[in-house]
Amino acid sequence: MRENVGGLLAVLAVARAGSFTRAAKELGISQPALSHTVRELEARLGVRLLNRTTRSVSTTEAGERLLRTIAPHFDGIEAGLAALTEVRDKPAGTVRITVGDTPAEGIILPVVAKLLPDYPDLRVEISVNAGFIDIVAERFDAGVRLGDTVAQDMVAARISPDMRMAIVGSPGYFAARRAPATPHDLAAHSCINLRYTATSGWAIWEFEKAGEAVNVRVEGQLLVNSNTLARLGALEGAGLAYLPADYVQPFVRSGALVSVLEDWCDPFPGYFLYYPSRHQPSAAFRLVVDALRHRD
Repeated sequence: MRENVGGLLAVLAVARAGSFTRAAKELGISQPALSHTVRELEARLGVRLLNRTTRSVSTTEAGERLLRTIAPHFDGIEAGLAALTEVRDKPAGTVRITVGDTPAEGIILPVVAKLLPDYPDLRVEISVNAGFIDIVAERFDAGVRLGDTVAQDMVAARISPDMRMAIVGSPGYFAARRAPATPHDLAAHSCINLRYTATSGWAIWEFEKAGEAVNVRVEGQLLVNSNTLARLGALEGAGLAYLPADYVQPFVRSGALVSVLEDWCDPFPGYFLYYPSRHQPSAAFRLVVDALRHRD
C-alpha cells in the first residue's frame, strides 16, 4: 500500500493538470521521474491509468474510477494538514492553568478576561487549587507559584512584581487587644491558621527586618485552607491574617482592616507562571504566556 502512495499522488497530479510537464512542475520533480513513477504504479496494478498522446493526457476508464475513489481521501488529508497548520499559527484551543485563589483573582482572571474577546477560538481553563499540582500528570499546560518554589526543571515566566506579606486584623479585633510590636508578640494573639494542601501542614509566618529572620508558628481558633477565607475571617474579627499585601490593600485603605508589623515584612519574589520546556508550543499557549508576562 505505502509504495503506491507516491504513484497515486503522481497520477492525481497529472490528471488534474492534464499534462506531465505542468504536473512535474507543481510537484517539483523532473518530467522523466514523474513518468517513471506513473509507469511503475501501472505495472504494479496491472492496468493502464492514463492515456498519453504527444499533445494531451487523459485518464482511462480504470484511471477515472480510481481517481473518483482516492481523490476525496487525499483532499481530506490536505484539509487536515491545513487545519493543523492553522491551529499552529492561530490562537485556538484550550489552555489549562492551575493556580491558587489569590493570583487567580488578582492576576490570571483579569488578564484572560481582556484577552478572550479578541480571540473567539481560544479557551482558558482556570483551576483553583491551593496545593502543588503535578502539571504534567494532571495535564495542565501551566501552573502558578511563588518564585522561590518553582522547580528547577521548569520554565518560569514572571507574572507579578515582587510582593510583601501583611498582617491584618479588623478595628473591632484591635479594640480589645494591643497591636503586636514584634513577631514574637503574636503568641498573645488569635491568628487565623492557613493549611497548605501540598504538605497538609500549617503555614509558617515568615518575617525579616534588618537582616534578622523570624519564623513564627501561630495559634488561633479559626483554621482555613484558602486566602479568601482568611481575609473574610479577618474582616469578621476572627483574628489576625497573614496575606499578600496587595490582596488586602483595598480593605486597609478603606479602614476595614488594620495592617501591623509592616516594618517586618520585606519584599520577596512574586508569582511566576511555570511550565515544562516546550519545543513547539501552540499559538494559543504563546499568546496566554505573553499576555500574563509581567512588564516593569
